[in-house]
Amino acid sequence: MLFSEPSFLFFFLPLTLLVYFVLPQPGGKSWLRNVWLVLASLMFFLWREKVGLLLAPILINYGLGVLVGKTRTKSFKKWTVGFAVTLNLAILVYFKYANFFMDNASGLSQFVHGPAFTLKLISLPLGISFLTFHGLSYVIDIYRGDAPTDGGFLGTMLYLSFFPKLIAGPIVRYQDFVSQLKSRTVTREDLAIGAQRIIVGLAKKTILAGTFALTVDQIFMLPLNQLTTGIAWLGAICYTLQLYLDFSGYSDIAIGLARMFGFRIMENFNYPYISKNITEFWRRWHISLSTWFRDYLFFPLGANKRGATRGYLNLLIVFTLCGFWHGANWTFLLWGLWQGVFLVLERVSLGRRMSKWWTPLQHGYALLVMIVGWVLFRSISVTFCLQYLKAMAGFAEGAGVEYHFAMFLDTRLELALIIGVAASTPILPKIKTWISTLPDKRPNGGEALRRCLAVGSLAALCALFLVSSMFIAAGTYNPFLYFKF
Repeated sequence: MLFSEPSFLFFFLPLTLLVYFVLPQPGGKSWLRNVWLVLASLMFFLWREKVGLLLAPILINYGLGVLVGKTRTKSFKKWTVGFAVTLNLAILVYFKYANFFMDNASGLSQFVHGPAFTLKLISLPLGISFLTFHGLSYVIDIYRGDAPTDGGFLGTMLYLSFFPKLIAGPIVRYQDFVSQLKSRTVTREDLAIGAQRIIVGLAKKTILAGTFALTVDQIFMLPLNQLTTGIAWLGAICYTLQLYLDFSGYSDIAIGLARMFGFRIMENFNYPYISKNITEFWRRWHISLSTWFRDYLFFPLGANKRGATRGYLNLLIVFTLCGFWHGANWTFLLWGLWQGVFLVLERVSLGRRMSKWWTPLQHGYALLVMIVGWVLFRSISVTFCLQYLKAMAGFAEGAGVEYHFAMFLDTRLELALIIGVAASTPILPKIKTWISTLPDKRPNGGEALRRCLAVGSLAALCALFLVSSMFIAAGTYNPFLYFKF
């Protein structure tokens, strides 16, 4: 079950909310509601996967977390958390990377005239990457003393299985989640804000990202020798917008869902495409992932404590692994390395020099690095990426007579590009803030204007939801991109 499916929007979510608010909260505690959320999360996962794929890691991590929390011997505690980290990563590697390693080993074997061999596993379990990171956060936070050990079995179950963040994040720290387990409230404002975030996220996904997806898929499936420079750039720009609107739309939905159940989880995006450099980009893009790698990998590696050179190496290691975490393909690994190289260059001297540049040039540099990186991220192979970038640089192999620019850039895509660019900047929130201040500037009739604006805002949200539902019914949208990572 996916957030953009009718079964979720019109059956699962209303039923889950109804039962949740019908259940009492004895003594101000929400344990009954927590039980229901665990059951609902298991049903959500069971809709697509075998529930054992979710329960096994949860039970393993719970047991290891209890062991870490109760152990008083430092050396044994250290060995236990080391075993927990190894086991979680082993599960991830088995399901996500075993075929990749086996295929590459087979290719190497054939290169030296050896036998070919394969390993076929079950399909990648839904949300395995995010489940692994949440499991690691649970055990490590207890080990570090950053979170209490009395979250209990129910609390651990809910933290690891909570369906809004189960499939594609945001990655929520155990220490941030556990404080909200025993007592929380849901106000009308929480419900309103949550519903608004869900509708906006759904519109980003179905209306905008879905429109871009059609063009991106068509262009990236073209024969490479028939790509023109204009078409190649159009595909790259559309994918740049698609990925942001798709993933930020998912995050909006996840944050909105959690808010409706009384949980506050961190924002995952802060308009990354307005960044002036790649360092700033990673402070704004997939914030929960970048901060997770910083706190659970970069700092434990020593960060910059062992000198600048070791710090640069640690940064390259972190972002190479960050790229490889996204998928079992050399393109993802190289994408992470691409990001790491520019982060190192900016720390060495590039960042200081760029700060003196004209501001539009700084934005242009950042966007160019991002777009080239996204081409690598989207490509099925390194060879495909190089040929695609060659076309973008104006060295396309073919004349592109069959696939000219006008075949893809129609009125619908043009409108989506305008709205998509606007949605990727803070201009729309600024307009909304300006409109909300209008009643305060009118001493007479301000209340009437405020009511009109409220009605207009509600009507706009209803229209967005209606149009999004029409796109869903028409089947013109694709599953969220990050579901496969």
